[in-house]
Amino acid sequence: MYRASSPKLFHDHRPGAAQLYPLDHIRAMSITRFTLCILVAAFVSIVGCATQTPDPLAGWHFSSLNNLHSNQAITDDYQNYIQSQKGFVGAVDFLEDGAGQHAVDIKMGVNGRWWRHILIYDKENKRIKVIRYKTGGYRS
Repeated sequence: MYRASSPKLFHDHRPGAAQLYPLDHIRAMSITRFTLCILVAAFVSIVGCATQTPDPLAGWHFSSLNNLHSNQAITDDYQNYIQSQKGFVGAVDFLEDGAGQHAVDIKMGVNGRWWRHILIYDKENKRIKVIRYKTGGYRS
């Protein structure tokens, strides 16, 4: 007689095998596997968000293009920098920090990846730092 509380059983049809096996371990493994997949997905999404590069130009403000074009030393330097790089230019922004330093923020596309190149200049318009990192992807 079948009772609702009895474990589900199946018969092994291989020759010489006549024992019955409970199916409860399969259900337990499925629940365990599902829980593990959810935990891995949560971990990956949290770690992926935590590894973003902080904006090195936080606190800087945009400057007018007139300031950029009137500063021939920075204009020549950033244009020479672009010529030395592979890829194509997506955008160029000119920024200043209020203390006399300037920065040129260049977005470039190279082989399906967007790269951000930040050129920082001191008060004498000499390049003092270059920051370069990947920011995302695109399809061509």
